[in-house]
Amino acid sequence: MTTVIVSSFDVANFPEGGGHFWVYLQYVQALRQAGCDVYWMELFNPPVRHPKAGERALDTFFERARAFGLEDRLLPYKGNGEGGPRQWFGPSAADAEATLRRADLLLNFHYAIDPSLLALPKRTALVDIDPGLLQMWMGNGQLSVPAHDVYLTTGETVGSPDAPFPDCGVDWIHFVPPVCLDLWPSAYDPASHAFTTVTTWWSDSWITVPERGWDVVYENTKRISFLEFADLPSHTTQPLELAVYFADSDLEERRLLETNGWHVRHSRDVAASPEAYRSYIQHSRGEFSCAKPSCMRFQNAWVSDRTLCYLASGKPVVVQHTGPSAFLPNGEGMFRFKTIAEAAQALETINADYERQCHAARAIAETHFDSKKVADHILNAALG
Repeated sequence: MTTVIVSSFDVANFPEGGGHFWVYLQYVQALRQAGCDVYWMELFNPPVRHPKAGERALDTFFERARAFGLEDRLLPYKGNGEGGPRQWFGPSAADAEATLRRADLLLNFHYAIDPSLLALPKRTALVDIDPGLLQMWMGNGQLSVPAHDVYLTTGETVGSPDAPFPDCGVDWIHFVPPVCLDLWPSAYDPASHAFTTVTTWWSDSWITVPERGWDVVYENTKRISFLEFADLPSHTTQPLELAVYFADSDLEERRLLETNGWHVRHSRDVAASPEAYRSYIQHSRGEFSCAKPSCMRFQNAWVSDRTLCYLASGKPVVVQHTGPSAFLPNGEGMFRFKTIAEAAQALETINADYERQCHAARAIAETHFDSKKVADHILNAALG
């Protein structure tokens, strides 16, 4: 049996992120479906000033993993090349390192992982789920990524001659993110009301991109993208709802959205656990969502793991156009918009034949993002 360790990023540290848990669970479950013995490893950074909060966060991580039969397959640790001893939570240090040494593959989503961990498994594969951004960070020295045996990317245009970002001298292997169809069954409900999404608002994210000889600095958040479409409710009769992880400082902009006709909720009220996140999506009518500005600037043909959950649930999606794609559809189950007018028209088209669009959405997930197919592709690419 092939042993695979999935190294995730910032899941245990973010217990309120039910959707973030699902990002990596899809890969863990996909590999288990492929017959692998899978372990989930993550760097855990408990808050020094609030040790009890750290204990609760770690307990939550174990509890959620237990619900999916993973309670004895967790490898959370503290210490990432900081000179001190590495502390493992759950297994002993000897058992954890023995698991790493016998692993056939470490599938790594933690770009700044301690290189000493990469030296233990037989093979290592870096997984790029921030296409364009990762290559830019690597290219300008913002991020030092340790060497891996294989480099995988979800960016359809990464490494292409026309990509507006470097390939960093890496031979990138393309794949699509997975969705576990059995864990996300079709949930057709013609009485469902609102198009929704779950997102973050302000993350203080700014990036610098060279354009025509100048370094252009711009905000790279969902906040700036959604504000460009704040007026959308006035162009459609379709109810629109945002479940957003707000900070206290965002109150004024939340009121702005509500004044413009959005129904706004805090994401922790509807998606603070994996089960709540799934229920919220499966009781939605569909998804309307924007992407970060970098996706449009880099034209990376990015598609969100969250959008795949809507599609698998048989929920049509209206999502921002992130660049030409060889396989992403536009007009059946998935609509990719550039303007408010296009977004409003997509919502009208979906509601004109809602049942057909729901079936089309599920078909997209089955055809392109089935976790069983994706896992086979990852294993073949990473293990040779």
